[in-house]
Amino acid sequence: MIRIKLSTKLGELRWSQADLSRATKIRPNTICEIYNECCNSISITNLDRICEALNCDISDILEYVPNKEKITVSRTGH
Repeated sequence: MIRIKLSTKLGELRWSQADLSRATKIRPNTICEIYNECCNSISITNLDRICEALNCDISDILEYVPNKEKITVSRTGH
């Protein structure tokens, strides 16, 4: 699964969601959904804006954590 670490990054920088929304021109509701990990997708444009505003790498915002059970099928079908 993909973990969103935006809340951690904002806390480190002492930024609020409102600060990030103003800096990126991303709607406050969208920032809130990302912050609370309530979204199914994040646009590349928004990720770019967030990383630029926070002066960070995408790995500071997103993290891959392997699923306990596989949700994909291998190419061989096994």
